[in-house]
Amino acid sequence: MIEFNLIQLGLVGIGAYLLGSVPFGLVMARLFNLGDLRSIGSGNIGATNVLRTGHKLAAFLTLVLDAGKGAIAVLVARALFGDLAAQVAGGAAFLGHCYPVFIGFKGGKGVATFLGTLLALAWPASIAACATWAIVAALFRISSLSALIAAVLSPVFVAILGYPQTAVVTVILAALIFNRHHANIKRLLSGTEPKIGQKS
Repeated sequence: MIEFNLIQLGLVGIGAYLLGSVPFGLVMARLFNLGDLRSIGSGNIGATNVLRTGHKLAAFLTLVLDAGKGAIAVLVARALFGDLAAQVAGGAAFLGHCYPVFIGFKGGKGVATFLGTLLALAWPASIAACATWAIVAALFRISSLSALIAAVLSPVFVAILGYPQTAVVTVILAALIFNRHHANIKRLLSGTEPKIGQKS
């Protein structure tokens, strides 16, 4: 039984990782003839960099799809195998986005996928994190700062809103978001981080 459960979790992880590896930013850039996203702006494949092309619809679709792959991975895994599998799926989808096998393991920062994963694992905490992102973005117009503050507060939201079972995975993913934003943190400290929508 234990071996079977481990096999289940392994298969869930592989499937979620492959789903997370789909680079929707690149797909949208190609669909809307925006060029190679990796040579535009920051070179990142996420929605913020898609927005730097000036195409708001492509950026919105990237945001929704990147969040959706995290949420879908969690919901399908939970329906089939339960809560532990859902957490494994969420973490694996996040890793797939950050380190996608389809494009040489050079992926995005993981913010949208993190929020989508959190939405499916603990929706009130995700709503609080999204609201935090929106408030900070409105005040400072800096996407990375908004993401970092939302990420660092997410484990707090999970704890106080009654989802302690997701605390560990939330802390791990939030820490990975900080790791993925190391260059952004340096630019924030030096005052050179681009604002939302700014072309670089």
